[in-house]
Amino acid sequence: MKNKNILERLKKGEAIHPNDPEYHMINEIVNRTIALSQKLNSATDIHQVRDCMSEITEVTIDESTTIFSPFYTNFGKFIALGKNIFINHACSFLDMGGITIEDNVLIGPKVNLITENHPLDPKNRRALITQPILIKKGAWIGAGAIILPGVTIGENAVVAAGAVVSKDVPDDTIVGGVPAKIIKSIDQ
Repeated sequence: MKNKNILERLKKGEAIHPNDPEYHMINEIVNRTIALSQKLNSATDIHQVRDCMSEITEVTIDESTTIFSPFYTNFGKFIALGKNIFINHACSFLDMGGITIEDNVLIGPKVNLITENHPLDPKNRRALITQPILIKKGAWIGAGAIILPGVTIGENAVVAAGAVVSKDVPDDTIVGGVPAKIIKSIDQ
């Protein structure tokens, strides 16, 4: 544990406690993201939004990707976006565990991608525990869906509007409900 910094430990899903001597590194990134998010959410066109998102993630966002504001993230540094992605209004990405969105993904308005959780034990509940989210190529996440920590959304899968996804979604499958369950397969 001493050889890994807090960001490496965070991405590996180790419990991170608020009294960790390196916790200030998380706070520094969060504070930077808060400032850049204000700039992103006051942008006047999609090019400015993309440029601000590139600043937040510290990786150039491809020109084929469109993000509508408002857009919310608490960290931003662990968001990885592919090409030809569309992210609609009022989405929220809590990405301390890592969010990867592959090419040709559609994300509806008010979608929440949440990679962060806390232990059930009340004595340790302030600790952060993270698990990554992966959304594979061609997936479509419907309006208001919530994707929880550790979930992979399969290639070409569809998550129905309002679904709460707590388990992996297979390729070419439609899921919906709370908790999300398989509705049917997509015939190709």
